[in-house]
Parts: sequence; structure tokens; C-alpha cells
Amino acid sequence: MYCPFCSHGDTKVIDSRLAAEGRQVRRRRECLVCSERFTTFELPELVMPQVRKRDDRREPFDLAKLRSGIVAALRKRPVGSEDLERAIDQIAHQIRVTGEREVDSRHIGRLVMEQLRRLDEVAYVRFASVYRSFHDITEFEEEIRQLRALSGAPGELGQLSLLPEDGGGEKDPKP
Repeated sequence: MYCPFCSHGDTKVIDSRLAAEGRQVRRRRECLVCSERFTTFELPELVMPQVRKRDDRREPFDLAKLRSGIVAALRKRPVGSEDLERAIDQIAHQIRVTGEREVDSRHIGRLVMEQLRRLDEVAYVRFASVYRSFHDITEFEEEIRQLRALSGAPGELGQLSLLPEDGGGEKDPKP
């Protein structure tokens, strides 16, 4: 580590401590030439894999792009920012631990859908409609049927049901 005061290349570490909830190492250093002291912070460099798109293009994994897609699906939904960040962190972690140099965009989409299904059913269906390119209402209905089968009874996750319990539109007002 070069001294920021005299640019000499030899410094010694005086003290090391964990910082940022254990995600960084804070080191107190002293220059061996000018004796000035300074602090450095170290954090791991985590290389994310390339994303292989449906048309076989490759692009770097972009956390901001992941976040914007999830935020769009959750727009005007009652999901807290902590839950949102926890879901994003979980997806990024799952991608990172594969150890692969490339990850398929469809795999990322499935991870996003899994997290959205846990967070909010409406956001899940919104994302699924774009991700799977729904063309008509029957595709929405089929996705909702599958969602109900996965989550059991409506409201099980503390959410409102997407459709009325009778499975059809409005109830007949006549006796």
C-alpha cells in the first residue's frame, strides 16, 4: 500500500478491525518512511457472472437493472424497502454462489419470480406477464391458477386474493 503522503511503497498495519457489519476490514496503517498514519478499508471483490440473453448476447450482470425490474413490478404495492432489498440481495447471492462465469437470463427471471411470489402475488403476476410475454387474458388466468395451487388458500401469505373465491367475475345480484 502506497503512503498517501509521501508515496512510499512500504507501510505497516497497526490495527485491523471489522467494519460495515463485517463486510469490510478497516486497517490503520503507518508509513515506514514519513511515519504518517492513515486508514484503509478493504472489501471483497465479488465478480458476478455474465448474463446470457435469449438471443445469445452476453452482457455484464447489472444489479441496477435487476432492481428496476423488481421495483416496476412492485410499484404501488405494500412491500417495504427492507423486504425489497432482502429479495434483491437473495437473488444476487444465488447468482454469485453458482460459481459459473455465465448465467442464463431465464434463470435470473425464475429467481425474480420466486422472490416476487413470496413478496406479493400481484407483483408476481405483473412480472410474469412481461417475462413470459402474455398475449391474452387466458394466459393471465392460467398463471393465477398456478399461483393459487402453489400458495394454497388465498391470503395465506397475508395478501389479498387476486380473484374472487368463486373463480369467476361478479356475483349475480338476483336472489
